[in-house]
Amino acid sequence: MGNRAVVYQGPGRVEVRDTEYPGLEVKDGPGVNKANVGRRTPHGAILKTVASNICGSDQHMVRGRTTAPEGLVLGHEITGEVVEVGPDVEFVKTGDIVSVPFNIACGRCRNCKEGKTGVCLNVNPDRPGSAYGYVDMGGWVGGQAEYVMVPYADWNLLRFPDRDQALEKILDLAMLTDIFPTGYHGCVSAGVTTGSTVYIAGAGPVGLAAATSAFLLGAAVVIVGDLNEERLAQARSFGCETVDVSKGEPVAQVRQILRQELVDCAVDAVGFEARGHGRDSATEMPATVLNSLMEITRAGGGIGVPGLYVTGDPGGVDEAAKVGSLSLRLGLGWAKSHSFVTGQCPVMRYNHGLMMAILHDRVQIARNVGATPIGLDDAPRGYQEFDRGAARKYVLDPHGFIKR
Repeated sequence: MGNRAVVYQGPGRVEVRDTEYPGLEVKDGPGVNKANVGRRTPHGAILKTVASNICGSDQHMVRGRTTAPEGLVLGHEITGEVVEVGPDVEFVKTGDIVSVPFNIACGRCRNCKEGKTGVCLNVNPDRPGSAYGYVDMGGWVGGQAEYVMVPYADWNLLRFPDRDQALEKILDLAMLTDIFPTGYHGCVSAGVTTGSTVYIAGAGPVGLAAATSAFLLGAAVVIVGDLNEERLAQARSFGCETVDVSKGEPVAQVRQILRQELVDCAVDAVGFEARGHGRDSATEMPATVLNSLMEITRAGGGIGVPGLYVTGDPGGVDEAAKVGSLSLRLGLGWAKSHSFVTGQCPVMRYNHGLMMAILHDRVQIARNVGATPIGLDDAPRGYQEFDRGAARKYVLDPHGFIKR
């Protein structure tokens, strides 16, 4: 049996190509960590992809802003149907419809046992933490494909309780692999609770997921800042206040909305490709968002940082940025006793609860983030439109599971 997948072909280029059907052993290939080659996965499952989303993190690679090698199969936001299980899989069954956390975790190491599944110690030989189809994350093959292998299936997979119900709500459930838990984690990390005032930097899919999460957690006011009017309109469509940071620093606009100076909590959903504010909005300034959040957030408040920052950026604006070194006003954050939480979201900490919120109609995450299903062959177009700022979350549907 064959397979087809979305493959990175160099800066600005992705193609859908014929690839090998996955097996229960890690094989050599572009981006695969040499220490993982030959690794057997009798604990794994092979999925027929139901949905696989295009993520802003994928765009960083496709823009050439990482060291991703050509030929890398992309995709870490995977929802699928189990079609084969390894001999060591006990609880997951063929026919199950499942969500795959983008973090690959073993369930056995100290960090996994502490719930820190974003920094598993056993799946990436180079450093803690791993993901499908992502540069320097262990080389596990990505899931923007017809079929994909998931290791440690009993531990990693979230099984939906009813197949028919899941397929009816599959576009919402497809957000559980990454952006919904990631946005939620940003809000929880920042301390969002009943009555909070919240500022979210970035109205891309993660920012919109964070805004949705803030309301779910009971926030009184959710303000979203961005440069893109189409994305700001999407935020307003479900009750957010918005600020256009191309018109100037957000702190003054936040004051006008709140009639007070500062918010309780803030979330960075932009990351290292941030641009400046006001006159500098056309210029990349990677520390802009983090510094502005320290200004906007009250003393004693919290800042969640789910936005991606990297240790290697060939396209960085200067030598410091190329190694992830930013000019932060840490003294300001220290003086205001801010708390900061960074890093990958530990998806399994949240995905079951968020699944229940979706299944019982407590949240409309697909609508809020502009989830838009497209065929696998349309992936290059999806990448191009998303890169141009489309207010959509493109969801690849290789087998026609998603109702249009």
